Amino acid sequence: MRPILLALAATLALSLPAKADNVTVAVTAIVEHPALDAARKGVLDVLTAAGYKEGENLKFVFESAQGNPATAAQIARQFAGDEPNVIVPISTPSAQAVVSAARDIPVVFTAVSDPLGAQLVKNMDKPGGNVTGLSDMSPVAEHLALIKEILPDVKTIGYLYNSGEANSVSLLAVLKAEAQKAGLTVVESAATKSAEVQGAARALVGRADAIYIPTDNTIISALEGAVAVAEESKLPLFTADTDSVSRGSVAALGFNYYDVGKQTGEIVVRVLKGENPGDIAVKTAAGSDLVVNKAAAAKMGVTLPESVLKRANKVIE
Repeated sequence: MRPILLALAATLALSLPAKADNVTVAVTAIVEHPALDAARKGVLDVLTAAGYKEGENLKFVFESAQGNPATAAQIARQFAGDEPNVIVPISTPSAQAVVSAARDIPVVFTAVSDPLGAQLVKNMDKPGGNVTGLSDMSPVAEHLALIKEILPDVKTIGYLYNSGEANSVSLLAVLKAEAQKAGLTVVESAATKSAEVQGAARALVGRADAIYIPTDNTIISALEGAVAVAEESKLPLFTADTDSVSRGSVAALGFNYYDVGKQTGEIVVRVLKGENPGDIAVKTAAGSDLVVNKAAAAKMGVTLPESVLKRANKVIE
């Protein structure tokens, strides 16, 4: 009987999921705002589903740089010294700081528009080294088409951004190219810190027919200042970030950042299970939601077309 029992026990053991090892995942973001917070939660939820449970076999550390690049570099150096199993930088500035500081620790970045332009990797398909991650490059041509659908007479797009964020500079180049194809002109207004956002938005009044805000962490962290200017001036404001629509933008066509976090979490799990980050291709986030805000549109003098309302994934009244 004993051989039979041993065989049965072995069969049962093989059928049971393996217990995840104790690991540490260190996460950092340049600032805290709804999109980046949602991405962080998505990562944690995927880790939990994979058997890595916070307080049991997972130490999940988070640090925000509070919008300060010097603090981002300090956090990166701290994480590199702590030697976690994986570092997950959220946003381009944090990813640049971590990749510079952590040469031997697996890095899985997320919410980075242009990993090549930010010099995080040299090849998207074969990143090599210790780095891979997820890009959230915006569908800029679709954004302009949406703005034109809502504002048929639009001629000039005001681009509100932080000229010190590499992702926003990359997106500006894309925006100018796509605007030219669409017969639109782009005017720029830069804010290098959150306290400058409202003033930079005000500088677009009288120069633009609409404001377009990319996935720029500095601007989004102080979005309410730009929204106040847009409402006061009846200057329609659009964002690339769908989480910003509930905060007062007219509309956004983009990623659900919780889903972006989940997609990132899947890569983190692969690394924790032994895959080399440099062998994992950098992915581009999947999925695109259309979110509109009828109340915000009304405050900015805009009536949303029925065609837009019908296909919206979410309508905020």
